Amino acid sequence: MSDQTSTIISKVWGMCNPLRDNGVSYGDYLEQLTYLIFLKMSDEYSRPPYKRETGIPAGYTWADMNTLKGAELEEQYKATLEKLGEQGGILGKIFKGAVNKISSAAILYRIVQMIDQERWVSMSSDVKGEIYEGLLQKNAEDVKSGAGQYFTPRPLIRTMVRCVRPEPMKTIADPCCGSGGFFLAAQEYIADEAHYTLDREKKSSSKTRPSMATS
Repeated sequence: MSDQTSTIISKVWGMCNPLRDNGVSYGDYLEQLTYLIFLKMSDEYSRPPYKRETGIPAGYTWADMNTLKGAELEEQYKATLEKLGEQGGILGKIFKGAVNKISSAAILYRIVQMIDQERWVSMSSDVKGEIYEGLLQKNAEDVKSGAGQYFTPRPLIRTMVRCVRPEPMKTIADPCCGSGGFFLAAQEYIADEAHYTLDREKKSSSKTRPSMATS
């Protein structure tokens, strides 16, 4: 893990205890973090060199929120979640029923500023995956949440995949798919040159898809 990765993960995890003291669970933090990073990435994609149309309505973008503080920030974030939940297509599905669960305006401001300081689009998917996995693990370790029964540690996943030994050109199914950890580990296993030498056809077909996904 690089120093940059460790620094970003430390920043994200560093907010866990203040949020916990404020009554926000690890699961709720992960949810809010997802909404906020989505908005920040949409803002990045709307700017050069991408200049993409993101579908975020004017007045409800990251730029409309990231300079606010206190009650103004809380109201803008609440209005943004509600507005995006009313949109059509995938955007509305992502934000449907979304509400602000961070009751402290000061903590919300710290999280917004933390996210604003990073370039998430150019960040490696491994870094974002480490953040996600870390918060899932913290949630699983929280006895009160009872989430531990649904979380499989990554080292155990990798061990199980090595035992199963998935092969190229074969279909991989995980009937109890949660966050897709087994699919990712299987793909890593197949792509590892120590296990297989893949030609172009096998590389292009080395894709994973759930046979059944549960939320």
